Amino acid sequence: MNRIARIAGTAGMALLVSSAVHADVTLNSVRVAAADTVALARFYQSAFGMQEVNRIEVPGGPEIFVNFGATAEAAKANKGLPIVIMHRDNDAAKDPIAHVILNVTDMNATVAAIKAAGGTVDGEPRPFRNTGTVIGIAVDPAGNRIELIQRPPAAGR
Repeated sequence: MNRIARIAGTAGMALLVSSAVHADVTLNSVRVAAADTVALARFYQSAFGMQEVNRIEVPGGPEIFVNFGATAEAAKANKGLPIVIMHRDNDAAKDPIAHVILNVTDMNATVAAIKAAGGTVDGEPRPFRNTGTVIGIAVDPAGNRIELIQRPPAAGR
């Protein structure tokens, strides 16, 4: 009986420790890469109204953090997560998995802004099943994929 109690106690302690370990884990940011990080930061500023909130000088080019806000000060105060643009040697490597997922309220206006800023759209945005949600996949000038999600308006609006 004593051995069973010890095993149960050890299992219970492991469960408590594993729960405590995960309790403080949160998402820090989203990272994309480009050969020219400055040019890609300009794309995110132009297409999505983001502002530079931090810059770290590293070999190969600066790592630039951008966030949403009408001004740099507003973007720095934004509690939302930034997009971090880091240097890579070239933009030839294409990754089919969307790395950045953005909620949008006007898919058509967002697609137009992406195209005007030098990005592309991978096919036309399309409805997701019968949910009223519209999904689009855009590609920034460095080849990073961006999933766009437009949810249906709330009832009564």
